[in-house]
Order: sequence, then structure tokens, then C-alpha cells
Amino acid sequence: MAAWPRSDNAVPMNRGLAYAALAYVAWGLFPLYFAMLAQVSPLEIVLHRSLWSLAVVLALLAALRRWDWIRPTLADPRRLALWGVSALLLAGNWTLYVWAVLAHRVVDASLGYFINPLVSVLLAVLVLRERLTRAQWIAVALAAAGVAWLTWQAGQLPWIALTLAASFGLYGLMRKTAPLGALEGLAVETLLLAPLAATVLAWWIAAGHSTVVGAGAATWGWIVLSGPLTAFTLVLFAAGARRLPLATVGLMQYISPTLQLALGIWVFHEPFSAARLVGFALIWAGLAVYSLDSWRRASRITTA
Repeated sequence: MAAWPRSDNAVPMNRGLAYAALAYVAWGLFPLYFAMLAQVSPLEIVLHRSLWSLAVVLALLAALRRWDWIRPTLADPRRLALWGVSALLLAGNWTLYVWAVLAHRVVDASLGYFINPLVSVLLAVLVLRERLTRAQWIAVALAAAGVAWLTWQAGQLPWIALTLAASFGLYGLMRKTAPLGALEGLAVETLLLAPLAATVLAWWIAAGHSTVVGAGAATWGWIVLSGPLTAFTLVLFAAGARRLPLATVGLMQYISPTLQLALGIWVFHEPFSAARLVGFALIWAGLAVYSLDSWRRASRITTA
């Protein structure tokens, strides 16, 4: 039997799926990486991650000879201020996520990234004045019901999940309107964080509070690895996103929190009761409605 002819877009599409899948799987497995640094404080991990990420990103930009963005970015105080805000949002998100992993709250962290797409939808309404479809309103309502259920069951708001979702949603909103690409944007953010990170680390070392100084080679190896892991995962994601329809990227983003949830339950043995499952199920139902609606609208645009 003759094989079906491959379309001209088949190879880029397949590569895009592979790149995006690798990025999302890597992000989903990050709890295993941070667990190797359990003896290091979360903030110190983030400060090192910022500095090592900057080193790797600058090396990549040098190899690619992509420097034309520096002068207009540094010469615009308003743009720099906005990048400063996005850098703080990113650092805050990183710090809370690392703390959640080291505090054995991986399930809570995964919930935050499940909620994140629907938080982005709400921000689009509140900030960008976009109008939601009926399906999107249903999705948001289901997610809100799930959060309300989890709040009632626990007797308090799921603050870790909501803070992670809100901070990353706001960060995504700022990056959506930013003129720079993924690598250049991360370079500006880590460049702005570098003086603060270097100052705090130097003070901790001088005061004898650092948990990394005097650590073994294995700990330093894991610390240094944070730079390549952060930068190359971002490169993989950007390469995949350029080759895939937006709806496909949107559906694939659930790979990461799904892996995090699985790690939280089966590797880190965090509690996950039937009552808690009900709240997650409501949020998953909202995500299913949202994803199906996004896929249908993308299909209509493609076939129009």
C-alpha cells in the first residue's frame, strides 16, 4: 500500500510538538530537581538561578549575535520600569514555587498552574477589555466553584495555588505586550535582578548565613545547572511555539501541572483526599470547556 504523501508543514509541526513537549515535561519534572537542593533556602536558590540564567542567556545571545535590542531597551526608562515589574513577578513566582516544593506542597503548586490559564482569561477581561464567549464564562465559573470547594474543605483559601496563578498570569500579561522575544526578555529580567541578587548573596556569605558556601561539589553542580535548565527549557518552548498553532500550545501546557500533581501524590506522597479530588475535578472540567472552545475557534479561523 502506498504511503500517504506528507504535507510541507509536517516536519516543522512534528519538530514543534517534540520541542514543546520536551519543554513542558522538563517544567513538570522541576520538583525532582529542586528536591535535590532541599538543604538550600528557597530564596538563595532563586538568587543563584537568576545569576546563572543570566550567564547562560548572555552566552546564547552572544553566539546568536542578537544585541540590537539592548540600546532601545536601556534607553527607555518607562520600558525598563515595566521590565523591572515583570522581573519581580518572575522572581516572586520562582521563590514561592521552590518554597512549595521544599515544603512538600507540590500538589498545591500544580493546582496553581492548572488555574493559571483561566486567571489569564480573567486578566484579559479586566485589563485588555476582551469579551469572553459563553464557554469561557462557564469555564471560569467551574474553576471558581472548584476553588470555593477547596476553600470550604480546607477552611482557608488555597493561597499557594492562587498566588502562583496570579503572579504568573500577570507576568504572562506583561510579556504578551512586551516587544522582546523570550531570550531577550529573560536577559533583561535577569540583568535587572542581578545587582539585587549579587548584593544579597554577598551579604549572606559575609554574614555566614549562606547555605551554599562550604557545600559539596554535588550541591554546587545542582545550583549551577539551574542556569542551563532555565534557559534551554525556554529555548525549547519558544522553538515549539513558533512551529505550532496557538491552540495546540494551549492544550500542551497542561503537561507540566499534570506531571507535578503525579509527582506530588506518588513520589512525594502528599495527601490527596477524595474531597480534594472534587475541587480539582471542577477545575479540570473548566479547563476542558476552555480548551475545547479555544480549539473550535482556532479551527474556524484556520478553515476560513
